[in-house]
Amino acid sequence: MLNENFSVAVMVSDASKSARWYKEKLGFEISEEGHWVAAWSKGANWKLHLCKGELEPGNTGIGLYSDNVKETVEDLKKKGVKFSQDYTKTDWGEIAKFDDPDGNVIWISNGAP
Repeated sequence: MLNENFSVAVMVSDASKSARWYKEKLGFEISEEGHWVAAWSKGANWKLHLCKGELEPGNTGIGLYSDNVKETVEDLKKKGVKFSQDYTKTDWGEIAKFDDPDGNVIWISNGAP
């Protein structure tokens, strides 16, 4: 099932600049790996994903995490959750996306943010 980790996308004009601000002003930890720029409070099980640009329509920017995405997707489908993107294994990990009752997209990925 889902684990205790989550991330939320924050739309920014410059991810690296925003990361420096979060580090210098709030004392957050920072990680920059390609397009994935994240900021979080030390010891937290959540991360802010600092995204340059705009989210696609319907995407909430909310990411939930599971240690077994495929099993989690199967369990959620049994509960009637509708997936806009079924379980997919990629070169960087596993992902699936589902819609809440209002069509807001929430994604599930493996591990932690």
